[in-house]
Amino acid sequence: MNKALLILAFFLFGLLLISFKSNDWEMNSDLTIDSLRKIYSQPSKYWPKPNVDKGVNFEELAALQSSPIDLSNDSIKNIVELGKLLFFDNRLSGSNQISCATCHDPALNWTDGKAVSIGHEQLPNIRNAPSLENVWVYNSFFWDGRAKSLVEQAEGPISAHNEMNQDLKSLAKKLSKIKGYKPYFVTAFGSPKITNQRIFESLATFQQTIVSGESNFDKFLNGDVKALTDQQLQGLHLFRTKARCMNCHHGAYFTDKDFHNIGLTEYGNKNEDLGLYNVTKKPEDVGKFKTPGLRNVMQTAPWFHQGSVKSMDSLMVLYNMGMPEHVVLPHQKDDPFVPKNDKLVRGIMLNIRERKAIIAFLEALSSAPVIVKVERLPQ
Repeated sequence: MNKALLILAFFLFGLLLISFKSNDWEMNSDLTIDSLRKIYSQPSKYWPKPNVDKGVNFEELAALQSSPIDLSNDSIKNIVELGKLLFFDNRLSGSNQISCATCHDPALNWTDGKAVSIGHEQLPNIRNAPSLENVWVYNSFFWDGRAKSLVEQAEGPISAHNEMNQDLKSLAKKLSKIKGYKPYFVTAFGSPKITNQRIFESLATFQQTIVSGESNFDKFLNGDVKALTDQQLQGLHLFRTKARCMNCHHGAYFTDKDFHNIGLTEYGNKNEDLGLYNVTKKPEDVGKFKTPGLRNVMQTAPWFHQGSVKSMDSLMVLYNMGMPEHVVLPHQKDDPFVPKNDKLVRGIMLNIRERKAIIAFLEALSSAPVIVKVERLPQ
C-alpha cells in the first residue's frame, strides 16, 4: 500500500471512529435523558442524593406552599384590603410622589428592574430592591436582615431619607386627614383611629399575600412529567448535584434564608457594603447578605444586593469560577474585618452546555406576574 492510500485509510478510519463515538455519545445522552426523566418523575424521596457540603441542613426542592394568610377570615381580609390601599398610596411618602409599589411593581414581579432603587429627590438607594414574592417565608428582612418582622420592615423604607422620606411622627396625623380611610380602619381594626402600628401591620399582612404563581416546575412535581423540557430536566439534575446549588438554594422557595459572603463586599472601595456586619457588629459577618429565593429569578434582573449583574450568563460565569475574592493589601494584613468568602462558594467548573441547562431550569421556575391594582384610593 503506497503512502497516499495509507493516509487515506487512516483518514477514513478516523472519520469512522469519530462517527462511532458521536453516535455512541448521542445514544448515551438519550439514555441519560430517559433515565433522568424516569428518576425525577418519582417522588423526591427517590431522587439522587444532592451534592451539599457537610453540615448543610438542606430541604428538598418542593412545590409552592400556601400563604399563612387566611383570606376566608373577614377580619384578616379587611386588614389585607387596607394594606393594599396603603401599599399603592403615594401619600405615605414625604413628597406624596412615592409609594411602596414604586420600587415593588407587581408587573415586574414586585421589583423595579433597576440596579438600585431611586427614592426621594432622585436619591439612589445603596441596594437592589428585592422581590416581595413569598416574602413571608423569611425569618428576617432586608438584605442585611436588620428587621425581624414584616411589621418592623414596613417602617424602614417609609422613613428612610433616600426612599420615601416620611416623618413618622406626622404619618398617622397626615392619613387621618383623609376621610376616606376611616371606614377601612373601622372594618380592619374596629375603630377609625389611625396609628403607625396599624399602618405597618396592614402593610405587613398584605405583603404576606404576595406569592408566586404555579410554574412548570410545580406542574412537574404535581405529576405532569412533560412540564420540563429535556434541557430543563438536565438543569434540575445539575442544580442538585454537580453545580452544588442546593448548598444555599433549597426547599420550596430555593433559599436557606441564611446569610453568606459571596465576594461582593467591595471592601475598602467607595461602594463598600459590609452587609450583616452592620447589624451584628461581628467581624465574621462582614460581607454577608441574605440568600434570595429563586422563584421568578429570571424575571427580576439585575441581580445581587447591588444589582451589579444584568445577564444570567454572566452570573453563571461568576459562580463557575468561584466568585471574586478580596485581594488582601499590605496594610490589611492584620485587619480582622477583611471579608472572607463563604466556604460554600467554590468554582463549579461547568461547561457551556451545562450552564445553559441550569439557566433553562431556572426558567422553569417562572410564573406569570399576578397583577394587583388599586382603581381608586381613599379621598
